[in-house]
Amino acid sequence: MSAGDTGNDLLSGFQPPFEHFSTQALHVGQEPEQWKSMAVVPLISLSTTFKQSGPGEHAGFEYSRSGNPTRNSLEKAIAAVDGAKYSLAFASGLAATVTIVHLLKSGDNIICMNDVYGGTNRYFRRIASDMGLETSFVDCTSLKCLDAAIKPNTKLVWIETPTNPMMAVVDIKACAEIVHKHGDIIMVVDNTFMSAYFQRPLALGADICMYSATKYMNGHSDVIMGLASTNRDDIYERLKFLQNAIGAVPSPFDCYMCNRGLKTLALRMKQHFENALVVAQFLEADPRVEKVIFPGLPSHPQYNLMKQQCTGCSGMMAFLIKGGLENAKTLLKNLKLFTLAESLGGYESLVEHPALMTHASVPKEDRNALGISDTLIRLSVGLEDAADLIEDLHQALKAAHPNVIIPAERN
Repeated sequence: MSAGDTGNDLLSGFQPPFEHFSTQALHVGQEPEQWKSMAVVPLISLSTTFKQSGPGEHAGFEYSRSGNPTRNSLEKAIAAVDGAKYSLAFASGLAATVTIVHLLKSGDNIICMNDVYGGTNRYFRRIASDMGLETSFVDCTSLKCLDAAIKPNTKLVWIETPTNPMMAVVDIKACAEIVHKHGDIIMVVDNTFMSAYFQRPLALGADICMYSATKYMNGHSDVIMGLASTNRDDIYERLKFLQNAIGAVPSPFDCYMCNRGLKTLALRMKQHFENALVVAQFLEADPRVEKVIFPGLPSHPQYNLMKQQCTGCSGMMAFLIKGGLENAKTLLKNLKLFTLAESLGGYESLVEHPALMTHASVPKEDRNALGISDTLIRLSVGLEDAADLIEDLHQALKAAHPNVIIPAERN
């Protein structure tokens, strides 16, 4: 079976694509007129400093930490595809997180979705806490829980949707309405799993949309970068100051690479969705699999919400293999096209074991409460031929459960 042979309507039924998306990704911030050479492809400006015509008289750039022509091109393009007024690039997703958290002061409270990227969880628990910041981990899929958790000193609400790795879907618009009725609380949505192509948190009420651009936004597993977009002038001015003052900025070459990757984002995300749906349907029908968690399947508990706030689904999913840890390890060791590695969102398919890899830093009792068990496996479905991915999963599942007879194999 190939992605083009899905033969169902599950690829439709989501919100329509954002207008002019690919045109904006290709052209905003890329104007040849900004370069004396009239180069069609934005130049890589490696200079760390820029000549001034007089003391304090410059042509827009002084020092590359403060601003760089190549970075400017990327930030303008990202703002366009996010439907934002402003976007800022950082040295990594966590660098973006750290810079955003510097908007707060000691004694402030952060509400964070209880199921998030392990690095985010670790930063809030072990680093932000040392700076006098308090973090409450809350199931934000429950609006009552979110509302009840907000305190007088709550200044930041941090949401992932879908979450990492349990693929829970949070109602961004409803959460934003609750958060903002309590006053000037900044709501951040980590949009890494979806990319700007499938979800626009700012249009749904979020104050900041952030990414690990290492993943889908760049899409080629060759750049470490973070992004943050906003429509609020005050937040932008503060983040712009912090971007320079803290200094966690990406290199011009990485900005060039991410800018290049952005040009195929729409094409890549469409294929990720097609492939992921085929893989999810295969896994859901396999007797060696206990459960599949993919927001693009009707079996997902928040499938309807996903269709209401997104234009589609990415290649991210999780599933539980039947058996125990050894069955999971055998599966992982026998996969050939799915590379056993951390990260996600590149053109290649990746697989990982959250409990032992990306979420090992999360306390075991918290992992257990979230359902991050020894048999949970996370997939980042890439752009290979879907039939080949299914065959790879089939042979690995067979190695993990050699005594299970699949009906198609009886003859």
